[in-house]
Amino acid sequence: MKRILLPLLPLALLLGMASCSDSKSYAELLTEENHIVNEFLSQHRLIDNIPSDTVFQTGTDAPYYCIDEEGNVYMQVLDPGTDERPAYNDRVYFRYTRYNLNGYVVGGDNIGGGNADNMNSGSTFFLYGNEYVETSTQYGTGIQLPMGLLGYNAKVNLVVKSQAGPTADMSYVVPYLYTISYYKPVI
Repeated sequence: MKRILLPLLPLALLLGMASCSDSKSYAELLTEENHIVNEFLSQHRLIDNIPSDTVFQTGTDAPYYCIDEEGNVYMQVLDPGTDERPAYNDRVYFRYTRYNLNGYVVGGDNIGGGNADNMNSGSTFFLYGNEYVETSTQYGTGIQLPMGLLGYNAKVNLVVKSQAGPTADMSYVVPYLYTISYYKPVI
């Protein structure tokens, strides 16, 4: 009997240590996410509200504007685009690169993903304001917010916390920095 139990002892110890691991609660992950976003934003100017005339400062040295009531989305306007804005359910095409904000704060390689540099990728779009179809929600609600404030051909840097990000990423509680360009469909 002792011969059978001795080989199993290391496995039992390993499983015991794994069950006592120090995993974080969802609330702790949200707190950590807030710290990461705050650390990133502390390196930039921040304006807590949208200008009443929606005339934003633009460029790479422009401030980040908080553009939602919950504080989940911050926008730096690189180019405000045209005066034409989409109406509800209009198709808006976009090209993006997204970076995990943990990489900016912690350091290390932070290689972006997305379709901005890959012209062979399929068209990426959402139906503006329509939160009832997966086409519009698969990338999260945060990426649509600039189109209510800017026109087609706009380009922004967008900090998006997990609650406004893609539904597939919400449970991981990872904030992202997006660089997004928005386009009107060619008819």
